[in-house]
Amino acid sequence: MVKIRLTRGGAKKRPFYHIVVTDSRSARDGRNIERVGYYNPVAQGNEQRVVLDIARVDYWVGNGAQLTDKVRSLYKEVVKAQSQAQAA
Repeated sequence: MVKIRLTRGGAKKRPFYHIVVTDSRSARDGRNIERVGYYNPVAQGNEQRVVLDIARVDYWVGNGAQLTDKVRSLYKEVVKAQSQAQAA
């Protein structure tokens, strides 16, 4: 089964996550199929907190990939922000 999930990077006490498409059997930071974005939970100032390629995520979900709970909430956040930006 293919999943879209987070892989951890960054330094100690300073996490940074890549959002990747991977086989559910591979290790958290192991091999991945495609990197579709990133999540920076400690973003400050004008650093971007979430960057996500919506088109690629939709493609993978259309082909049967499943989002983890955290990635699903990040996806909804990005889609909401894009729709608000287009409305303004």
